[in-house]
Amino acid sequence: MRILIAEDDFASRKFMLHFLSKFGECDVTVDGKEAVEAFTMALDANERYDLVCLDIMMPGTDGYEALRQIRALEEERNIDEDDQSKVIMTTALNEGRNVTKAFELGCVAYAGKPIDQDKFVNVLKKLDLITEEEAESAKEENS
Repeated sequence: MRILIAEDDFASRKFMLHFLSKFGECDVTVDGKEAVEAFTMALDANERYDLVCLDIMMPGTDGYEALRQIRALEEERNIDEDDQSKVIMTTALNEGRNVTKAFELGCVAYAGKPIDQDKFVNVLKKLDLITEEEAESAKEENS
């Protein structure tokens, strides 16, 4: 699995990289602009991301705008909805309007911070990004 992580907070970025690297190859960016650039380069190289984790509150291009641009790129390139990257918003913003906005823009899941690793693993499994065995292995590591 190819994973893109966009997170401006160093500690959160380090945590997400450590946590998700057991499931696949991770690229890390520090803001939404970099995330969109990395996403575009991956599409150009025909090495699209299976999973994109976007923090909402980032300087410059925030997670909402990055998500909007990512979905526009996929649409421009006629990527079928079933083949689009799965986008999970990761944020401390848990108000209903923030969650609703993220889903309206095309995210498939919303993870509040601090990240609950077991719940996140379950989401990856439900999205068919990891197998049951990978999920169980990750849960054992987290225990």
